[in-house]
Amino acid sequence: MATLGRGLRRHLRAPPVTICSQCSLRMFASSSVLLSGHNKWSKIRHDKAAADAKKNAVRNQFTKTITLYSRLYGPDPTQNPQLATTLAAAKKAGVPKAVIETAVARGQGRSTEGATLENVTFEAIFPPSVALIVEAETDNRLRLLQDLNLIVKKNKAMATASRFYFTRLGRVVFQKDEAGEVGVDQIMDTALEAGAEDLEDGEDGTIVAWTQPNQTTQVCEAVGGTFGLKVLSSDIIWSPNEDTKVKLDWGSELKSLAELLAKLQDNPDVQAVYSNISRGNMTDEEWASLADNIDV
Repeated sequence: MATLGRGLRRHLRAPPVTICSQCSLRMFASSSVLLSGHNKWSKIRHDKAAADAKKNAVRNQFTKTITLYSRLYGPDPTQNPQLATTLAAAKKAGVPKAVIETAVARGQGRSTEGATLENVTFEAIFPPSVALIVEAETDNRLRLLQDLNLIVKKNKAMATASRFYFTRLGRVVFQKDEAGEVGVDQIMDTALEAGAEDLEDGEDGTIVAWTQPNQTTQVCEAVGGTFGLKVLSSDIIWSPNEDTKVKLDWGSELKSLAELLAKLQDNPDVQAVYSNISRGNMTDEEWASLADNIDV
């Protein structure tokens, strides 16, 4: 001990520090402040995630519509009034210029650099029986498949055959006639002659025509040209077979499914994601977290 400094000797002789019961109570009570801050930050993150999801949904809808009008009527907005109107609305909604240019190019089957795009169909299963089909267009097939495999693996699903859960169909959605003079009965003969196999009233007064996959363009041109109805969408979709649909109830596993669907839709090469899920016991918000990322 003779070699120890004076300050260190005083420290070693100092009595142990004690904490009174009142101090202990005050220290314990302060934890509620930390919890309150944590809850506030969680709410901020939740609100931001919801806002981002809404923004992405709007952006995805614009890109699909721009791609459609570019494919149907050409990429030049000066010669394509429907494309011009959609481009103006997309810019007003804050869709980035690069996203718009990519969508226009996709309508012509190429990338913004001029490379030819290849169609890719990716299949997966989310255990035990949720079937997924992803439709994509890419100029780098190997990179895309690697990206999709990684997304699926990280979100508790597996890449495996699932198309036997679905039927391939063409679907055309026409905007409703504001004057109320044109409906399913008025377009039926023209649509059937052009290749439609079934017609039905859609949401908000729209008209939906179902076709074989190779008949969508003919139906668009025949009905749209004859009756002046705007084409809202024209897709070749994977429609789930009725006997393979899975009714889901909300739980921890469905949170993982919702995250998987959102990440698939966020991939810039992905054009559509199809699934055989149907609504079970869940709130509107819970169902929306799934349905908003499925193309049905």
